[in-house]
Amino acid sequence: MYRTRHLFLVTIALIVVLASCGGSTSTQQGSTSTPTRQSTPSQTTIPTTQSSPSSQMTVVPQSAKLQHIFYIMMENHGTSQILGNTADAPYLNQLATTYGIAAHYFGVTHPSLPNYLAAISGDFQGIWDDCPAGATVMCAPEEFGSSLMGAEVANASNRPHMFNAQTIVDQLEAHHMTWKAYMQSMPSTGFTGSSYGLYAQKHNPFMYFTAIRNNASRLGRIVPFIQFDQDVQSGNVPNFVWISPDECNDMHGGPSCASYDGQISLGDTFVHTVVQKIMHSSAWNEGSAIIIVWDENYTGTSGCCKSPTGVNGVTLGGADVPLIVITSTGSHHVVLNTISYNHYSLLATVESIWNLGCLANTCGFNDAELMTKLFE
Repeated sequence: MYRTRHLFLVTIALIVVLASCGGSTSTQQGSTSTPTRQSTPSQTTIPTTQSSPSSQMTVVPQSAKLQHIFYIMMENHGTSQILGNTADAPYLNQLATTYGIAAHYFGVTHPSLPNYLAAISGDFQGIWDDCPAGATVMCAPEEFGSSLMGAEVANASNRPHMFNAQTIVDQLEAHHMTWKAYMQSMPSTGFTGSSYGLYAQKHNPFMYFTAIRNNASRLGRIVPFIQFDQDVQSGNVPNFVWISPDECNDMHGGPSCASYDGQISLGDTFVHTVVQKIMHSSAWNEGSAIIIVWDENYTGTSGCCKSPTGVNGVTLGGADVPLIVITSTGSHHVVLNTISYNHYSLLATVESIWNLGCLANTCGFNDAELMTKLFE
């Protein structure tokens, strides 16, 4: 009886051990699938993480040469107003002739806000206004007038300015990558007001998405630009860095800013200062790229790459704007001049570099339609 019971217990123990080993092997061999680009504009399902900034673990794909991407969004100037204008923008032109540019780059639409939304979510969210964020905020279109179809006007006018769409923030956190947004002249971390001095919420797209606005941890990563120096000097630089200069330094202008030409000079000086700080940081030596792009051209409606269309199929684009990409690999003068691009193409390129999947209108781009050559 004792021997029978003893053999039975030994058998049970062996089964438990083998089951445990099998589970361990399965876990080690499992892999996390990366969403593939879809042929239709649809959003990938990406879990929203709740980790605090200090608990995030940076995991950049081993195949990626870039550990950091800095995204600087400028304002309201066309390509010809910047590139070639060595009098007002000498530093930007130096960068443009030394590194990479896209000769045919466009804003997605007008005015500013929908371009910012498009830049981080892959969708202009069906609005044509610069209104503040809010679940009860709804605004009629401010642009395009009779070129908009009746249904577009109605939909835009009744669209609450707090969007449930996913953003690059969801993608980054789902892949255990870090991010931070630096807003010049914003008075405090996670500030939810619509304006403060030269800070304008319409240039802070992160505040318009529910999954960010309702998450205290994420709000903690939207900070005044004065924190940028500290983070760069300490080496505490996230993978994805968004920078919005204030309304004087982004070339937008305002009552307290310089003249029109002076706005370009102010922006050129701001970019010079920031780029030099990045280039002299430890993050630069780890493998970095700097994107300098403008949201829209103040005039014109040309566009491409899934920009909205209106009456009789007319393109409701944001017109031509400059795009400059600098990489830490050194002088790399590349001019992409055969294909058109916009903020959707740019986001799709970043997603491709880091294998993040795709969001909304960033889905469906093939490799030839991306700007990866500028980041090599």
